[in-house]
Amino acid sequence: MPTPAFPLERSETTFRFLAEPTSVNFGGKVHGGALMKWIDETAYACAAVWSGRYCVTVSVGNIRFRRPILVGNMVELHARVVATGRTSMHIHVTVHAGDPKSGQLRLTTDCLVVFVAVDENGNPIPVPPFVPQTDEQHRLAKYAMDVKEALDAIVELKPEEVVKGAV
Repeated sequence: MPTPAFPLERSETTFRFLAEPTSVNFGGKVHGGALMKWIDETAYACAAVWSGRYCVTVSVGNIRFRRPILVGNMVELHARVVATGRTSMHIHVTVHAGDPKSGQLRLTTDCLVVFVAVDENGNPIPVPPFVPQTDEQHRLAKYAMDVKEALDAIVELKPEEVVKGAV
């Protein structure tokens, strides 16, 4: 196996907490916007640890809400670097939730978040390359690149006024 360019233990971050009543929507479940905020925060922590730099979110893709999160559920977000570009990091985030008394957490959401490391002036700067080591890491790296290609293709479909922000 090739030697990783950076310690792999720096490529993963996990956040755990209880879903609070302040995160509930009108339907009594955790609000999708609150969940997206948690995903962004967890992915940011992962990207910042990997790069050792301040990072900015470039895109969130392929997010899928599979089941609701209830108030009082234990929520676990797991973020990991799955691919890098010169200045970008593709972070796969999974969200599991469930009753903390049973200890059984089920997958509720997953997505890919892309961050770019920036310098003090906000200019993109290089990040350490992520070198997949396991079959799962190789599959996730391919998945990230497939999603990137699909998103790039979608951008090509946008009307010119939308791309320019005129609509």
